[in-house]
Amino acid sequence: MRILYETLQAEFKRVLLKLGFTETKAQQIAIIFANNSRDGVYTHGLNRFPVFVQYVNEGKVKPDAQPVADEGLGLLERYDGNLAPGMLNAQFCMDRAITLANEHGMGCVAIRNTNHWMRGGTYGWQAAEAGCIGICFTNTIANVPPWGGVEPRLGNNPLVIAVPREGGHVVLDMAISQYSFGKLQQYHAAGNELPLPGGYNKAGELTTNAGEIMETWRLLPIGFWKGSGLSLMLDLLVTILSQGRSTAEISKSKAEYGVSQVFICIKPHGTAQNADLIEQIIAYTKTSGLEDPEKAIRYPGEGTLATRNKNLQQGIPVDELIWAKVKAL
Repeated sequence: MRILYETLQAEFKRVLLKLGFTETKAQQIAIIFANNSRDGVYTHGLNRFPVFVQYVNEGKVKPDAQPVADEGLGLLERYDGNLAPGMLNAQFCMDRAITLANEHGMGCVAIRNTNHWMRGGTYGWQAAEAGCIGICFTNTIANVPPWGGVEPRLGNNPLVIAVPREGGHVVLDMAISQYSFGKLQQYHAAGNELPLPGGYNKAGELTTNAGEIMETWRLLPIGFWKGSGLSLMLDLLVTILSQGRSTAEISKSKAEYGVSQVFICIKPHGTAQNADLIEQIIAYTKTSGLEDPEKAIRYPGEGTLATRNKNLQQGIPVDELIWAKVKAL
């Protein structure tokens, strides 16, 4: 089933207005959720919307809250998110980082006590659209075991890196687990096996069964011990810079809210020269022989643009059960 982008956005806005969001906030949030599904990140678009509504009803997301400045240290600013909607806090922080980068060449904004930002790539695209290199990361509830461990003690702490490019921005948006929890839910709901092992079952064996991984909460870190180390370092950085809650503290509540995030922007110089370098790197990467002749090599973000264009033309694929659930809210 496919529906028009405008229909999806309007339905999100209708529900958000009922929840007490202002017209402006409802519109901003509806656009972000609709854009996520438009770009093919269904796990953080329509599929995540009922969870967002639940968190609002439970008081974990506060519709009327705003981020408040904690401290300014030159190129570093720190904010308290006051449990406002995570996507609005994230947009605000990236906008501040862009402003600092335009003024000083670089800016870093950290925020504590915020909420799930949905698709992290949203803020990478935001930076790239402003002509900035963007780097942002967040911590999460513990859902990845440290390498050598059997119990989750690390988050899948998403990392986003974006580079502006005239022919289509290069935007890497990745969790530190082999598959994000949302992606596992998507495979499980569809009854499909994962293409590659994504975690462990109860017997401690690597598995491609998403349901078994969700049951154990033993997600496999990317690069095995390397991903484990990277997850730990991102948690250290985001907690120290924001003075917010760590994965350990977030996990005490058994629900993912009150997280910590960092947004970094760099304003590159030498636009024409940079453009040539970017094209050289991408072109060289694509000269590799193909493992599968039917599957071309793509740079991060290239698939997003293709999916965006297709979904705008043909309509956005939706899970009929989730769509019916949202319409009933």
